[in-house]
Amino acid sequence: MSHLVSVNRLSTSEFHEAVYSLSPSVAVFDCDGTLWSGDAGSSFMKWTIETGLVSREATDWIDERYRAYLRGTVSEAAICGEMVQMYQRLRENEMRRAAKVFFESRVRQNIFPEMKQLVDELHGRGVEIWAVSSTNNWVIEEGVRGFGIPAERVLAARVTVKDGVVSDVIEDVPTDEGKVRSLARVGVTAPDAVFGNSVHDAAMLAIARRAFPVNPTAGLLERSSQESWPVYYPDSVRPA
Repeated sequence: MSHLVSVNRLSTSEFHEAVYSLSPSVAVFDCDGTLWSGDAGSSFMKWTIETGLVSREATDWIDERYRAYLRGTVSEAAICGEMVQMYQRLRENEMRRAAKVFFESRVRQNIFPEMKQLVDELHGRGVEIWAVSSTNNWVIEEGVRGFGIPAERVLAARVTVKDGVVSDVIEDVPTDEGKVRSLARVGVTAPDAVFGNSVHDAAMLAIARRAFPVNPTAGLLERSSQESWPVYYPDSVRPA
């Protein structure tokens, strides 16, 4: 059905102008699929297994859980939390080093230049910018550093770190309504502009003065049609 959905598609110039015309004070960005293509969360999980960062025991456990998630018997929020818990007992400095190597080698080339340009321009206009993601905070903090977004403005899936060691105690998993709750905890309840690519961003998009679906998945395309949200595709992922 999704190919029959009727939505207004913005060109890059229309998209940027629509954002700037809001004169936003606060802007919120999802990351995977929005600032760059692909899912850095699941990719990082697979990469850390391939590179031997995690134990065989942790690998077997997360593999079983991820298969259950793909079958629909484990929720989005649960798997996103477990994909951080799998690193328990590792040192946080190991995780930060791994996130840096991973992002540089696997994700940086997938950054959408149009989104980088937009974020740079918003910074220049003094806009308060937040990154909200269900991927672990190590990867997201590393990824948005190049966008000029500081770690204290990153809301991502995270666990407690004690004495430099990763624990299994979940602090936050921002996905679906959880993204709205995470923003509310830092006092962001009515952002001017919100950018997201999936149905798991829909609740966050809905609280914005203006919602900007970027590179939308089929589920978000359906929702965008219902809400009359114009959508935007960066050139590298623009459908024919």
